Amino acid sequence: MDDLDKATHFYETAFGLKVGRRFGADGVELLGSSAPIYLLFKAAGTAASSTAPLRRSYARHWTPVHLDFVVEEIESAVRQAVTAGARLESAIATHKWGRLALMVDPFGHGFCFVQFLGRGYDEITL
Repeated sequence: MDDLDKATHFYETAFGLKVGRRFGADGVELLGSSAPIYLLFKAAGTAASSTAPLRRSYARHWTPVHLDFVVEEIESAVRQAVTAGARLESAIATHKWGRLALMVDPFGHGFCFVQFLGRGYDEITL
């Protein structure tokens, strides 16, 4: 994150997380999920890795790590996240297993809200 205060506020507001610990000016631990979430300050344009020539960008981007948040009621979760600064990328879709909202946070990271229906993913298990 290139703006740790903005990121902390977004994740507190969008997901109801709370600050656990602060690690100086460069890190925050967020609590309230099934596992702690750590936000680390990394300036845009800095090297993303010492082994690849990639530079950090906080525009909308693809990442191999993607978070799905299972929610009881998808519309209210989307409203809360949008109010906090997220963007809904397409209309909420309904599938045999449940409902899906494709989202992006203010830092370009994609995430989804999932509301299971019926037996959830077991509806499509072979």
